[in-house]
Amino acid sequence: MSAALEPSTLDLLKRFNRAFPQFYEQFVGSDIQLQNLRLAYQLFRTKKAVIEMTAERVGEASPQETRTALHFAYRNQSFLLSDIFGVLAAYGLTIHSLSLYGQIYPPMLVFAKLVVSRGGKELSPKTAENVRRAVREALAGRFEVEDMLNVEFNLDAGLDQVETEFYVDPVFHLPAILIEADNQPGLFYKVMYTIWQEDLLVVNANLLVWRGRTRLILYLLGPNEGVIPEYLGHKIAEGIRDRLLGR
Repeated sequence: MSAALEPSTLDLLKRFNRAFPQFYEQFVGSDIQLQNLRLAYQLFRTKKAVIEMTAERVGEASPQETRTALHFAYRNQSFLLSDIFGVLAAYGLTIHSLSLYGQIYPPMLVFAKLVVSRGGKELSPKTAENVRRAVREALAGRFEVEDMLNVEFNLDAGLDQVETEFYVDPVFHLPAILIEADNQPGLFYKVMYTIWQEDLLVVNANLLVWRGRTRLILYLLGPNEGVIPEYLGHKIAEGIRDRLLGR
């Protein structure tokens, strides 16, 4: 990476990366690091959330098939993902993949990429623009996500077959909660809404959808952006499971 970059850019990137968990520089590719640096600069320059939507091909075998990649950057806050996933649910979008990298030191920025589709296909320009506008309105408090979703879903209904587990990741050295549930409408919103209710901050996320089940691993900071003690983590995981089951 150092040979391909100007010394000034490399120095800026190294300083930027220090705000992330230790694993970030080691395990995250240089292309993603540079993309996040670019998004951070855009965020710094505009003082507004960065929301970019572009076409993304689905594998090499089907070059004509495309979905939509949503790139997002903003100051990390516990309600943030609840709003974003709520908007996606309100527009009936399918989430195919998620990558998320959050800083654990100031300025506490978060960078996310979601690959989404409607009916398995790329969003139309009009739908993409409507989604982008709705996310901005939600973050500004002018779009009541929950009110809109209540028309489509019974938000009080519990999810099916939910399992949760808390552990401290031995590689990332961060508290993590694994959440697994049957695929169903509004799943991601309900999970992120519950995370917000627990006042937790997501700083990394892994997603696997397989055979009708969704598995999310969320690496977290606790209330006030602090580390979650293990005894409390198990209690939080149990509370999240109860909330998602509608208990």
